[in-house]
Amino acid sequence: MTRSLPVVRLFRTREAGADRVAFIELFFDLVFVFAVTQLSHHVIEHLTPAGVLEGVLMLIAVWWVWMYTTWVTNWMNPETGPVRWMLIAMMLVGLVLSTAIPYAFVDRGLQFALAYVIMQLGRTIFVIASYLRTGQRDAAINLTRIAVWFFASAPFWIAGALIGGTAQFVLWAVALAIELFAPVVRYWVPVIGNAPIESWQVAGGHMAERSGLFMIVALGESIIVTGTVFSRSDLTASSVLAFLAAFVGTILFWLLYFSHGAEHGHRFISRAEQSGRIARFTYTYLHMLLVGGVVLVAVGDELVLAHPDDPIDPTTLAVVVGAPALYLLGNLLFKRSIGRPWLRSHLLGMAALTAFWLAAPALPGLTPLAVTWIVNGIVAIVVALDELGWTTEGDDDENEARTEQSAGHDR
Repeated sequence: MTRSLPVVRLFRTREAGADRVAFIELFFDLVFVFAVTQLSHHVIEHLTPAGVLEGVLMLIAVWWVWMYTTWVTNWMNPETGPVRWMLIAMMLVGLVLSTAIPYAFVDRGLQFALAYVIMQLGRTIFVIASYLRTGQRDAAINLTRIAVWFFASAPFWIAGALIGGTAQFVLWAVALAIELFAPVVRYWVPVIGNAPIESWQVAGGHMAERSGLFMIVALGESIIVTGTVFSRSDLTASSVLAFLAAFVGTILFWLLYFSHGAEHGHRFISRAEQSGRIARFTYTYLHMLLVGGVVLVAVGDELVLAHPDDPIDPTTLAVVVGAPALYLLGNLLFKRSIGRPWLRSHLLGMAALTAFWLAAPALPGLTPLAVTWIVNGIVAIVVALDELGWTTEGDDDENEARTEQSAGHDR
């Protein structure tokens, strides 16, 4: 009896409504608004292959620490004092990590690495202790497996920060590779083996909603970049058109994900028998492509707003065209993973963007402003085709749901 009470307090139940997103989780996300802004600024200021790769590495690290925390708050009750204070402590260390991003490969690598390791290990140890406190030994062993993998990657983070230079990127990439590979082998550890897939069941609605909220965080960062750069620009016809192009692009990105992706995914994972498997592949891995596309489009918006009428250069062209192509790829894979067919609209959109990117250098007088509006036009067509395709597809889903409901009544 003495152990049952803390379980109710520290961990979520699976009753109706118990999987709602808590306000403290939204508060926690504020740190990641800042982190995503820092990442886009890093890429803009280091717009070279090496600088972009550094940004990608740090983006994956930021996403990874946020996603692991989302898994934890899927199991634990954020409304309880201990969990709430754990999240607040994570916010503080996350702020330290975010402030290090612009100089992580200069003179603040150790700050970034220590903050990252403390967040990943500190949160995991807290959950292990919570499970042990409530007598859930098997669950504690599962989290111990995760802790072992984080301990295995930690030396690479620290060593990379101390050595610096090219070795820093290589060692940090090795650290991330270890962590990204861990879920694939279900955190296999000598002696105790790997975690059974049944032990990773989640409240699907919570996982889908949290991922959607992070997408809003990333899109919001794009709005911040657009507004900030436009407020500092001269008020000309070109700057106004560039501002409108950035805003329209953000709306199109929102429509691609939220019109017929986010809610469908919410229903799909909520109905699934193996919600943990879907959460791992669809929301943990595939969403990295989506977030990367949004961050890259913010970089492109700033480049266009800064020089809308200059002749297009290869770097700006690659960013402005590549960002929506990456986002379309992420949406295509995401929607396929939640039961939708391979969407021809998205495939055609990626093909059109690729063709335009190849043809653009031969087009005379092409400016960043013109490129961004052409790209918006291609994405708008994809959105329209997706809407048309959903009309039939949505009717099929509705009929299937009615059939399931009728069968349930018959039983």
